[in-house]
Amino acid sequence: MAKGLLVTYALWAVGGPAGLHHLYLGRDSHALLWMLTLGGGGLGWLCEFWKLPSFVAQANRAQGQRQSPRGVTPPLSPIRFAAQVIVGIYFGLVALISLSSMVNFYIVALPLAVGLGVLLVAAVGNQTSDFKNTLGAAFLTSPIFYGRPIAILPISVAASITAQKHRRYKALVVPEPLSVRLYRLGLAYLAFTGPLAYSALCNTAATLSYVAETLGSFLNWFSFFPLLGRLMEFVLLLPYRIWRLLMGDTGFNSSYFQEWEKLYEFVHSFQDEKRQLAYQVLGLSEGATNEEIHRSYRELVKVWHPDHNLDQTEEAQRHFLEIQAAYEVLSQPRKPRGSWR
Repeated sequence: MAKGLLVTYALWAVGGPAGLHHLYLGRDSHALLWMLTLGGGGLGWLCEFWKLPSFVAQANRAQGQRQSPRGVTPPLSPIRFAAQVIVGIYFGLVALISLSSMVNFYIVALPLAVGLGVLLVAAVGNQTSDFKNTLGAAFLTSPIFYGRPIAILPISVAASITAQKHRRYKALVVPEPLSVRLYRLGLAYLAFTGPLAYSALCNTAATLSYVAETLGSFLNWFSFFPLLGRLMEFVLLLPYRIWRLLMGDTGFNSSYFQEWEKLYEFVHSFQDEKRQLAYQVLGLSEGATNEEIHRSYRELVKVWHPDHNLDQTEEAQRHFLEIQAAYEVLSQPRKPRGSWR
């Protein structure tokens, strides 16, 4: 059955951020992407207004095709590449918030989450990429930055480059019933939101700490690029600003710094608590010198190294990772309170 442009526009207006129009056009990957990002933060949804006719034409053309193009590589798209990197980082940040307590998180869960985010964007429309090679690039990059939140960025870039290198057109398949497609989308949505919802509802304090820690690490990436830092401030505050505008708040245009100050103070409070816990893990008092921190770290690493505790491997590994994390926190110079602003 041919797809109608008016129906597509109606679904775009009613449930665009949830991807209803993409579901109608058979673009399930795009629908899932919009479900997980709320229409690309709303910006992607608005920008689609002018692209809907081409989406409808593509869907109708796909119904009339008997076979997919063979031996033809899709053109390189800088926009798709940038979207892959951004969504890969987004998936990594969500995993860092909800799954970072897992054993071997930086080896298994993080590269898997980032790689799946990149593959989701690669599968939008009539294109796709190689599953094994893209995930392989993510898993090979992860150990290089083991234990550091900044690993999300190089993993996403490496996976995106690999996905672009192996891009191809999708093979034509027999259309599936809507119930099967909804079932598959529902499972994918639950797999993404389930761990995050569990962390938020059952371990609220730890989740808030992870959010603050992740946000702080994310902002630190842009400390050497003031313009990018300001852009990220704008993006982070955009949903809140839109909400205030829709609510008719008269102070919308005059309180930018007050909004950021509240967010900054929230993050900074958890960063202080994190340093205090790091001192406790290393058995030091607050304000210890770098030499004392390094000496305590070396002694504790020798005591709790898994190779020296074969009779209690799990406990030794947990202590060993805690010691490494505490040392990394205290090794970073403490930034002045205005450095993120």
